[in-house]
Amino acid sequence: MIEASVREDILSRLAKAESEHDVKILLAVESGSRAWGFASPNSDYDARFIYVNRPEWYLSVGLEEKRDVIEYPIVDELDVNGWDLRKALRLFWKSNPAFMEWIQSPLVYLQRGGFLDGSRALMNTVYSVESGMYHYRSMAKTNYRGYLQQEQVPLKKYFYVLRPLLAVRWMERFGTPAPIEFGKLVAMVESDRALVRAIDALLEQKRMSPELGLSPQVPAIQDFIVKELERLDGIVPARFERREVEPDLSALFRKVLAEAWS
Repeated sequence: MIEASVREDILSRLAKAESEHDVKILLAVESGSRAWGFASPNSDYDARFIYVNRPEWYLSVGLEEKRDVIEYPIVDELDVNGWDLRKALRLFWKSNPAFMEWIQSPLVYLQRGGFLDGSRALMNTVYSVESGMYHYRSMAKTNYRGYLQQEQVPLKKYFYVLRPLLAVRWMERFGTPAPIEFGKLVAMVESDRALVRAIDALLEQKRMSPELGLSPQVPAIQDFIVKELERLDGIVPARFERREVEPDLSALFRKVLAEAWS
């Protein structure tokens, strides 16, 4: 849940962005740990948005030189920035993980028109599960090697390894983009009761504590991570065969552009 005062502040900043840059915001969501479901009480708010410029903005010889992001400094723990519609859809075309997480966020600040529904309808067609598995496997491995191999480990880093590992399991099992909510991903290991109990206990601790510090390794979680990384090292994800999707993405771009400024 997002507190009413925070939501109002973020909506005010989004309205200011529209006015300052002469754009219309199509979608604004919370990303990061609050959307994932394991925020600490003092976690920042990571508001991300997709916006569309006026039609004539795109009809330019210098389009590729134009700035296609809106960024603001972090103020009062609010981190607010966004991408232009064309940039966002081009990143979608490349199976960009951040875009995929934005359009699946359960915490929506603002939604206009058909952009969100149109993007979600194309997820299984556009998104490469193969690329996603490589991305999340690499993320898990990087965080494990960087933070979890000492006797004393930063406990919060367990979530930055567990979430991508469980996302890979989801994609292996279902062949679809993984949800971003950690609670849904934990179902991938529900048969391992000791592991689930250890995760639940750590999750409760993180939600109640301003900051988890260093602590001895959690054996059940550590053992799962080590074995899962070893297992994934021996797996080659199935080749993703994608049909031509540029026409679908361009059609969505044109539809949303016309809709926003009609």
